[in-house]
Amino acid sequence: MSRLTQALSEHLRRGSTFLVIGGIGFLVDAAVYNGLVFWAGQGPLFSLPLVAKVVAIAVASVVTYLGSHFWTFRDRSSAVSARSFGAFLAVNVVAILLQLACLGFSRYVLGLDGPVADNVSGTLVGQMLATAFRYVAYGRWVFPAATPQRSTA
Repeated sequence: MSRLTQALSEHLRRGSTFLVIGGIGFLVDAAVYNGLVFWAGQGPLFSLPLVAKVVAIAVASVVTYLGSHFWTFRDRSSAVSARSFGAFLAVNVVAILLQLACLGFSRYVLGLDGPVADNVSGTLVGQMLATAFRYVAYGRWVFPAATPQRSTA
């Protein structure tokens, strides 16, 4: 198998598992957000949709981190270090901001505040952008590939 074919195959495998994990995260995000904002008409955080989104993303992030660590990037270093945890936090802060920007734009610029608009903007569009960002960032900074050691001989 050529190096290009092998690299493409590895990217497809890793990308596929990442999308499965992301799909699970999507469902968790949507369920938590809708429960907090729209449960029985007006949930406990109905008037605070951005706070509800942060809580939903935080819960979903734990799920996706575990899935990424134990399945998508299982061949990478499994040691949890301060560096990898810091990278995880930084990546997820940026991802949360991407999702909040989509939800905030829909809510406060376009004036759309119903369940369909919130789920399309914050959960669907926002999560697609955040997932693409996380895939690249997790592979680079959270679960980096081991760098080959050079011999000094």
